[in-house]
Amino acid sequence: MTRQAVLAKRVDDRPAETTEIRGLAEAAGYDVVGEITQRRAEDAGTCFGGGKVDELARLVAETSSKAVVVDNDLSPKQSTALVDACPDGTRVADRHRVVLDIFAERAATRRAKLQVELASLEYELPRIEEEGDPHLMTLAAEKGTRLNDVRSRIDRVKRALDDIADDHAKRRSERHDRGFSLVAIAGYTNAGKSTLLHRLADDLSVDAVDPAHDDLDATASVENRLFETLQTTTRRGTLDGRRALLTDTVGLIDDLPHDLVESFHGTLSETYHADAVVLVVDASAPIDAFRDRVDTCRRVLDGNVDGTVVPALNKVDIADDDALDDRRDALADHWSDPVAISALEGSGIDDLASTVAAELPAVRCELTVPNCDDAMSLVSWLYDRTSVETVDYASDEVSVAFTGRPEIVSLARGRADELR
Repeated sequence: MTRQAVLAKRVDDRPAETTEIRGLAEAAGYDVVGEITQRRAEDAGTCFGGGKVDELARLVAETSSKAVVVDNDLSPKQSTALVDACPDGTRVADRHRVVLDIFAERAATRRAKLQVELASLEYELPRIEEEGDPHLMTLAAEKGTRLNDVRSRIDRVKRALDDIADDHAKRRSERHDRGFSLVAIAGYTNAGKSTLLHRLADDLSVDAVDPAHDDLDATASVENRLFETLQTTTRRGTLDGRRALLTDTVGLIDDLPHDLVESFHGTLSETYHADAVVLVVDASAPIDAFRDRVDTCRRVLDGNVDGTVVPALNKVDIADDDALDDRRDALADHWSDPVAISALEGSGIDDLASTVAAELPAVRCELTVPNCDDAMSLVSWLYDRTSVETVDYASDEVSVAFTGRPEIVSLARGRADELR
């Protein structure tokens, strides 16, 4: 249900930009009918100054709004003070709460739902702790209270997520054993990650989802809305001849709450443990916003990623040459040589595929084995797990040249030795 809301944002010393919080509010189901901003140091009691709080309350009343969306993280004390200052029944949701609301709506898989539940519980815990006298709450907690219940639920959810993480680690290992390299598509929300997945995947189309595969419409959709991708989506792809599994991951935003990042570590692990990460950045974004978004990606990825990060400068079809030069310079502080692409139009996709393929673990190998039934089985096995270049059959032997993951090549050599 859509509710009218007023935006409020306080900044210390720079212009107050409200485009992103407006998008977040709309994604959470709010109809934004007004906004106020303030440049000043934070007030410990209300976040805003007293005069601005009065102005906010008047605007809420004048617009008959039912909610205030604050583009700051509010303490429990500040949230309560703003609720008390506004007309009765006004909901006050800070940036953290709005993001949680969006994630809760979009969560579809068990893992995503558990991750949202954990983040929500950890958001509520300090607010519950401040509801009363700490000593009395400690005594009450021993007998069973909401506080005690929340702590117990946090422990249960964490254990459930640990079990799921073990399953996903096992699945990554099995995919490597089948010869697939793992490529994560990461980046700021709405940068074009899902469109790029459709462009690179073997079984998806940018123009339309195959009606014979209705499940793809739900799991690999392309829409221009924040956090369209919450749970990961994985599809087969062939990158310059290399077999890969491509995973579209959850979009990042500026000031993504730390506990939300921690809660979604399982989802982000698809990025952290990939063989290569395609970092999609929006070349059409204003330069200041572009720098902020690149910095957000850097903070999440730095020191956490096992594979190589390949930056893809997307939406070049709507950015002029000067703008592209500025954005290349902004990227150069963190990652060099971005590949210019338009995921929507398809330009630069072959260059990107070649660049990513070059970063994937690979060994070229040539084997010669006796010409027998087991040799045919080995060749078939290689076709399923590697990129086979040539197969030469002679009366007494078979020679095959191929490129594959190091562990697959090692297994192939062992099987060839058994045949000799």
